[in-house]
Amino acid sequence: MIQPITLHELVQRHGSWLESGVDEGPVISSRVRLARNLEDYHFPGWASEEQKHAIWKQTYELFSEMDDAFMCWKMESLPDTDRELLFERHLISQELANKEAENGVFVSPDEMMAIMINEEDHIRIQTLKPGLQLKQAWEAASRIDDQLEQQLLYAYHARLGFLTSCPSNVGTGLRASVMLHLPGLVLLEEMDPVVNGISKIGLAVRGMWGEGSEAVGNMFQVSNQITLGKGEEQIVNHLEQIVLELVEHEQNARQRLLHENPIMVKDHIARSFGLLAHAKLMASGEALNLLSTLRLGLDLGMVSGFSRQEMDQLYISTQPAHLQKIQQSELAPNDRDFVRAEMLRNFMKRATLKVEQE
Repeated sequence: MIQPITLHELVQRHGSWLESGVDEGPVISSRVRLARNLEDYHFPGWASEEQKHAIWKQTYELFSEMDDAFMCWKMESLPDTDRELLFERHLISQELANKEAENGVFVSPDEMMAIMINEEDHIRIQTLKPGLQLKQAWEAASRIDDQLEQQLLYAYHARLGFLTSCPSNVGTGLRASVMLHLPGLVLLEEMDPVVNGISKIGLAVRGMWGEGSEAVGNMFQVSNQITLGKGEEQIVNHLEQIVLELVEHEQNARQRLLHENPIMVKDHIARSFGLLAHAKLMASGEALNLLSTLRLGLDLGMVSGFSRQEMDQLYISTQPAHLQKIQQSELAPNDRDFVRAEMLRNFMKRATLKVEQE
């Protein structure tokens, strides 16, 4: 069934993939995405408006008849700020946010599942889970995929597998990714070798919002690049193994920083604490970088008063579209910087800096 909800109501809460209490240090969340197309239609980039309308109508009817509830938004009915809000919440891609006709998304009430319609492919199933839960994310995506396949005829080739708009997705159509917070490796200037090494084994490293985004706030998404010739379980297991190794490298990097240059680490955390607690203007990029350092301080026991989950929620709630939705008005960039700084100062009132004076 389709559950009516406004985006103003949505912004008053956070997705369950940030609220479940799973606490795995450098690992923020796990995501699985399945790309699917329908046999009787051109891929979205070549499909006519009539074909895309038929696909939207068909999928809308399917989700309306499901026992599980889904929220639904059609891109053409949303202003730019609302589309950006869905993008900031990791519920849609930037590509879908930029589209206008016969495109939309179905989202589960807990925001752990989002199904995009007429993006790069006809259907893109996305599941999000907190922490390192790739297998659980894959199982959830597979269940909804099976439900849809009972009613829809997928474009499938006996030898190649699922057919997709981008050749790199042909095969399983599976993209799995994990978001990690890696400030230790960044501070030691070891991320470039890590990225180079990962790319040689068929994985990609991107920024917080996926393909084309910069790695602000020391947040990185690690994902598979190969979908052809490998099974879903093999892809998921390989990525999980590499993520566990990355977590170990990050934890070792933090210990080396504390051992080799503790004053620098404490100064880095204390400066970020001070700016977040007192700044009157704060740009979004600066906020993400300072919050990254604050999160490191929390992990190292140098800051207290809040949880990792609350920190991770701030990464999203301080973004431009969220600020404007909370204020219920469009804000100029300087006004957003003012509101963001005020939000952060209020958050920091309960924070305690535990770095000793030296």
